[in-house]
Amino acid sequence: MDRLTGETITITTRSPHGQDDGHDTIWQDDAPESVGHVLIAPGSQSNSDESTDPDGVQVAYTLYMPRQWPYRSLKGARVTIGGHEYTVVGDPRPYRPGTSPTRWNLVVQVQGDQG
Repeated sequence: MDRLTGETITITTRSPHGQDDGHDTIWQDDAPESVGHVLIAPGSQSNSDESTDPDGVQVAYTLYMPRQWPYRSLKGARVTIGGHEYTVVGDPRPYRPGTSPTRWNLVVQVQGDQG
């Protein structure tokens, strides 16, 4: 029987780094981090309806993060999969302790453009 092993992705989170003159938060990228054993499931895909990019395609994936990854907020993070960059949707939270019997305890949806 084959074991699920997943793939390695790169996550770039961001941290607040002060405020501008309008009191809006200034964000700074954290160092990119490689995370292994991530299960990647294809999500919805659609053609772009942007008149400036008629050949573009909207792509989405669902990522299942391994329990061994130390959780932190992914709000506003970018994920690189196979050389393409995607943006995390929302601010995903891990399953409550004891409710996920597998090695994966965090579901992350990402989306991006290709084309």
